[in-house]
Amino acid sequence: MTALAVLGAGAWGTAFAAVLAGRHRVSLWARDAAQAKSIAAARRNQRYLPDIALPDALQIDSDLDRVLANAALLVAATPVAGLRELLARLKGGTVPFIWLCKGFERDSAALPHEIVAAAGIRAPSGALSGPSFALEVARGLPCALTLASADAAFASSTAAQLHGGRLRVYHSDDVVGVEIGGAVKNVLAIAVGICDGLGLGQNARAALVTRGLAELARLGVALGGRAETVMGLTGAGDLILTATGDLSRNRRVGLELARGKPLQAIVTELGHVAEGVSSAHATLARARNCGVEMPITAAVDAVLAGRLTPAQAVELLLARDPKAEG
Repeated sequence: MTALAVLGAGAWGTAFAAVLAGRHRVSLWARDAAQAKSIAAARRNQRYLPDIALPDALQIDSDLDRVLANAALLVAATPVAGLRELLARLKGGTVPFIWLCKGFERDSAALPHEIVAAAGIRAPSGALSGPSFALEVARGLPCALTLASADAAFASSTAAQLHGGRLRVYHSDDVVGVEIGGAVKNVLAIAVGICDGLGLGQNARAALVTRGLAELARLGVALGGRAETVMGLTGAGDLILTATGDLSRNRRVGLELARGKPLQAIVTELGHVAEGVSSAHATLARARNCGVEMPITAAVDAVLAGRLTPAQAVELLLARDPKAEG
């Protein structure tokens, strides 16, 4: 039994903590003291997972020092936008560390592992990613993830610690490949949502997912990832889930954009972070720096920025010249 500290009480952090609390000593850190008190009293996260009763064994606290005191493994469950701030509070700690967030940081266009490296974290660390709706995980439904670390021994041993019950955890040393899948699939899910919202049909959806996967693979390889990783759980698997599942926040953004709703109103109504909104432009910036063509991502970025309507973006993609598939 390992002492874990899950840092971030959003939907995914709460679900992950709840599932592991049956096999490990788990503390869930909420930055807001009032939120922590509310979750602890109700044994529910009323804001993010109101239908899930949390196990009695799960400890909830807003005192970060107290949560960190006895933890043998730290799990960052903040959005990418909050990762740098959280790492600063850890002060270059030496406790093994993994992160659940997916995406590029908006201003720097950095992937999570690059943010971690810049923070000077000295402990073994890695990214845990894969197709995982928080609500399904919290309900105890089967889920398969991949833990990636440059330290192969750490990836293997930590995956074994987390693996169990209905949570299956694989391990990899391809951090870039794993993170690229989690970052780009959110942007592509917005594109599929637009497609569905415009009523373009299942043929169009299949084409978007397939060509989106090609974009994802091109960028992943250009940044040093492996093509076979992109075809696994954290690439193809996560893209299929996020682009087609009704619980997908990013797909919902696309659906609402297609219906003519303003982006800010969509984001406000969601009440959760949709990482594709914040990382689309950064994804495109990294692609252009590498000389990688990503037309679907560029179209989503243009819609989010208000330069194109959803219908105009579709017509622009359809008007592209024919080329060899690849």
